[in-house]
Amino acid sequence: MFAVVRTGGKQYRVAAGDKIAVEKLAGEAGETITLGDVLLAGEGDSLADASKVTVSAEIIAQAKSEKVIVFKKRRRHNYRRRNGHRQQMTLLRITAVGDSKDEKKAAPKKEAAPKADAAEAKAPAKKAAPKKEAADKAAPAKKAAPKKAAAKKTDAE
Repeated sequence: MFAVVRTGGKQYRVAAGDKIAVEKLAGEAGETITLGDVLLAGEGDSLADASKVTVSAEIIAQAKSEKVIVFKKRRRHNYRRRNGHRQQMTLLRITAVGDSKDEKKAAPKKEAAPKADAAEAKAPAKKAAPKKEAADKAAPAKKAAPKKAAAKKTDAE
């Protein structure tokens, strides 16, 4: 199923699993948000009622877009200004597109972790392998060679 959503003054055609970059939205990476302004929805050639369709997405990251150079010049007036701008954007992964009724049914209930995983977590960690001491004993450390005094030449010689 696909949907056309409007966010940040732009429209995007999305389906489950798509990744899109939109104008900055509030939220941290890993949070799930709902894109509420659905303009059109459907599957294949058939269209669905857009008011009943919800689009949920997961925030991948908050980032900046490519740099845009703003250059102003007025000829014959020695006027030149060069500025750069990087627009804030949010990277989204569309997790689900569908009816709000279907999402309530399909929403997985968070269950407790299986007991086997908990048992592995509580198991004591394995001991580290013993260090090889034989190599250290076989090759004793070398002592530094004594420094030689530099012979100074005098002007008399």
